[in-house]
Amino acid sequence: MDTVTTPSWDDAYAASTPAAWDIGRPQPAFVRLAEQGLLAGRVLDSGCGTGEQTLLAAAHGADAVGVDVSGLAVRRARQKAAERGVVARFEVGDALRLADLGLTFDTIIDSGVFHVFDDENRARYVTSLAAVLRPGGRCYLMCFSERQPGTCGPRRVSQDELRAAFSHGWAVVSIEAAAFELNRPGIGIPSAQAWLAMLERKILADQG
Repeated sequence: MDTVTTPSWDDAYAASTPAAWDIGRPQPAFVRLAEQGLLAGRVLDSGCGTGEQTLLAAAHGADAVGVDVSGLAVRRARQKAAERGVVARFEVGDALRLADLGLTFDTIIDSGVFHVFDDENRARYVTSLAAVLRPGGRCYLMCFSERQPGTCGPRRVSQDELRAAFSHGWAVVSIEAAAFELNRPGIGIPSAQAWLAMLERKILADQG
């Protein structure tokens, strides 16, 4: 995969205060999925950051690959894997060009990536996910919800927007309320409202 990087994302990880989403542990919603045996087989963590969800899946027996546009985040993820003795692969790459990996996955994790895209890139992102998820495979996607008050943070997403984005070639198995734990020391914002969507790539006979 091409080695690319986006300075703004590297800057977020280089800051003296960790980014709000970089909490140093997996998001509880994904821990529950792992405990249910749902993060299994060959797993892609799209926009993996410093790798907590990737390492979670790997620790539960998955063949896990994490991809992020930030080279700094990927270096930290690799360091964590080495320190914890967990076998996982991390690559610098663009979530809009996942096919460049040359791999197909059984399961995809998206913890806070979908909501960073504008409308045009949102469509490109869904296409990118479809390019690497096997028919019948599932994507577990957690994004900011419109139920979150205020305007601070990323774009809010409604259930209708999620269903529209995954209306072609996908089955929306479920969308449930969830929450992102946040790293916001000193300002009293421990979590943010989210949606956790279970999305299944339709088998060829069902596509249309």
